[in-house]
Amino acid sequence: MSDHKENCKGCQEYNELSRRDFVGLSAGVVAAAVAPAWLPRVVYADSHSSTRDVMVSIFLRGGVDGLSMCVPFTEDEYYRLRPTQAVPQPDSGANFRAIDLDGFFAFPPSMQALKRVYDQGELLIVHACGLEDSNRSHFDAMHFMEVGRGHPPASLFTGWLGRHLAVTAPTMKDAVLRGVGISFGLQRSLVGGPRTLPINDLADFGFAGYGGTVKERQEILRELYAASKDILKDPAKDTFRTIKTLDRIKFDGYKPSGGASYRDDEFGYALRSTAALIKADVGVEAVAIDLGGWDTHDTQGTLNGHMANLMETLADSLDAFHRDLEADRVKNVVTVAMSEFGRNVFENGSAGTDHGFGGIMMAMGTGIAGGRVLTKWPGLGDLFEDQDLRITIDYRDVLAEILDKRMGNPDYRAVFPDPGFEPVVQGVTV
Repeated sequence: MSDHKENCKGCQEYNELSRRDFVGLSAGVVAAAVAPAWLPRVVYADSHSSTRDVMVSIFLRGGVDGLSMCVPFTEDEYYRLRPTQAVPQPDSGANFRAIDLDGFFAFPPSMQALKRVYDQGELLIVHACGLEDSNRSHFDAMHFMEVGRGHPPASLFTGWLGRHLAVTAPTMKDAVLRGVGISFGLQRSLVGGPRTLPINDLADFGFAGYGGTVKERQEILRELYAASKDILKDPAKDTFRTIKTLDRIKFDGYKPSGGASYRDDEFGYALRSTAALIKADVGVEAVAIDLGGWDTHDTQGTLNGHMANLMETLADSLDAFHRDLEADRVKNVVTVAMSEFGRNVFENGSAGTDHGFGGIMMAMGTGIAGGRVLTKWPGLGDLFEDQDLRITIDYRDVLAEILDKRMGNPDYRAVFPDPGFEPVVQGVTV
C-alpha cells in the first residue's frame, strides 16, 4: 500500500511497478468482465451455499525475505551468511531475539501478534515454496503467479482467482458483487471473475460530486441506460445495485468485534473493510489486497527498521482480522498471503538482500491445518544457483487444495491451466 512506498528503497523495476500500483495492465479492468471462451459453462445454483469459504488473497509485493519472516534458527549458515540481518536465536538473551515456533523455526519479534493464531492451530506457514519457473523479475514473477502458470501464453490473461469465480456457481444467486480488488485497478489474480470490481475504498464507492444532486443524476443515468442495448444496460444495472449494496453496509461506522484493533493505515483499513463486507453476507466470495514495500535491497532493517515495521503491520492487521471474525463466529473465511519470490540467503554489502527464489506463504482460518511450519526443508547448505533457498513446494499445491477442500472447486485444471501441473496434496486443510 502507499504508506510503505515512500520508505521503499527497492530496485528500479520495483519502483516503476509501485508507481503504477502494480495494476492498470493493458488487459486489466476490461478483461475483468469477460469470461474466457475456453472455460466450461456454469450451472448456477438456486440456493446459498454458506459452507464455502470466502478467499482473502493478500499479495506481498516486492519479494518477501521469508528467512526473516520465518527464521531457521538452528541453521549455522543462516547466521554466517547474515552477519547484520539475522534474527538472534530464541534462547540467546539478545535484544530482538526470535520467538520459537517448533524448535527449528521462529518468528521475528515483529511478528509476535500472530503467535496467538499460530498456537490456536489456525495459522500455517509454508516455507521453501513459490513459483518453480526461475524468474527474478518482479513484473514477470507477479504476472506468472497471479495468472497461475509459469511463462503463460499471451492468450491467458485472466487470473487464477478470477477463473475460480468463472467456473463456480455463486454462493448467493443474486449477489451483485462476487469479487473485490481493494485497489485503484483490479489485481491480475481476479481478472476474468464475473461481477468483480476494483474498489479502492469500499466506503466511498458511488457518485462523485455534490451530494444534493446524487439522486437526480442517478435517475437520469438509469433512464439513459434502460433505453440502451443489453451490452450496456446490464452492467449499468449491476453498478447501481452495487452502489446500493455497499452503501447499506456503512463501512465508516463499522465496529470490530472481540476487542480487535486494526492499525490506522491503508492495510489495516482494507482488512477492517473486508471484515465488514464479509459479515454483511452479500455474497462476496473473493477479496484481493496488496501490501507492498518488500523489495529490501539496502538497509533491510530486519530487527528494527523498514522490514521489521512491515512485518509488524502485516502481523498486527492479520491478528485483528482473525479476532474480529472469531468473535462473531465467522468460520468460513480463509486468508492466504504470498509474494512473487524470496530473497538471497546471504545479505549484500548494503545490509539488504537481493532477488531470490524460494519464499514463504501463510494460510489462516478455521479450516486450515495450522500451528506448524509446512515444508520439505532443503537446508541452506545446498542453494539454488549458489545463492537462494530451493523451492520444494509449488505455491499452486497450497491454493489448489484450499480451492478444492474449502471453496468447493476441485477443477484445478480450469484454475491452473498448465499441462505440466498436477497438484500434490500437502495437508494444508483440516
